[in-house]
Amino acid sequence: MPPVALQRRWRDLVDRRLPQAARARPEWPVRVDHCFARILLDNACGGPWRESVAPPAWANMPPDRLAFAIDLGEAVLAAKADLGLLNRRSLAWRGKIGRAVPTSTPASLTGQGFVLRRWIRADDAPFAALNADPEVMRHFPSTKNRSESLIEARAIDRRFESDGFGPWAVEVPGEGFVGFVGAMRLIRPMPFAGGETAGANVEIGWRLARSAWGRGLATRAATLALADLFGRCGVPAVVAFTATGNTPSRRVMERLGMVFSEDFLHPALPADHHLQPHVLYRLRAEGAFAEGGQAPTDKAPEDHRS
Repeated sequence: MPPVALQRRWRDLVDRRLPQAARARPEWPVRVDHCFARILLDNACGGPWRESVAPPAWANMPPDRLAFAIDLGEAVLAAKADLGLLNRRSLAWRGKIGRAVPTSTPASLTGQGFVLRRWIRADDAPFAALNADPEVMRHFPSTKNRSESLIEARAIDRRFESDGFGPWAVEVPGEGFVGFVGAMRLIRPMPFAGGETAGANVEIGWRLARSAWGRGLATRAATLALADLFGRCGVPAVVAFTATGNTPSRRVMERLGMVFSEDFLHPALPADHHLQPHVLYRLRAEGAFAEGGQAPTDKAPEDHRS
């Protein structure tokens, strides 16, 4: 959709449709246009929108993120998104309330030859280098510049505050930061079975620098992250998805015990984009780690991308 058409849809959504709908929804926590805009924009940006977008947001928001915010607003209108949950996430990120979830998050998780930990500012440079590597980003629409990487890093770490879990920074002794592995609550409505309700699914994913490939690290780190997710966080199931042609990443999903579920078209990509066809895998907590919770020990080459 052309940017001007997106902007018109956005203005109609937050200026007219959501405030009108609020009259019949006494349980909604907000009533006025700028509050709806704050909630939707913050959740589309993964944090206070002014930290990554210059005002006015409707004119300066990248089209893909504005489309995300619109999809989220439509989900609210269709009772497919909990406006109260989205508002709590926004307020927690802005420091207006305490943590959006009661779960305390450990500072780190220790695995065999690696550590999963919360993000620090020293991760910014290696993360930007990772995101600028065309081979690492081969199954993404494009590489990211330093500014885009910093925005992503801050949004990733905020997920621990809003959800109690998130993508952990992966540190290898003697090498430092080599990427991330962990889980994210899917806030954007997705076109697969059960994905239409915002926040109903949790995705496991990874992105590792080339220096960390071929060691089984993605599988072992994801196994550790999943054990924490299913145990401490009580998440009952996860999904994972990637571009159809990303065979190495699909192998990681299969090593984790995930089962292919369906094909779908990713809503963030245009219809003619070669990466739009995606595959979805699922894993339930009660079926995970059937062999005692140990990570697979094979070190066949695996991918870093989800």
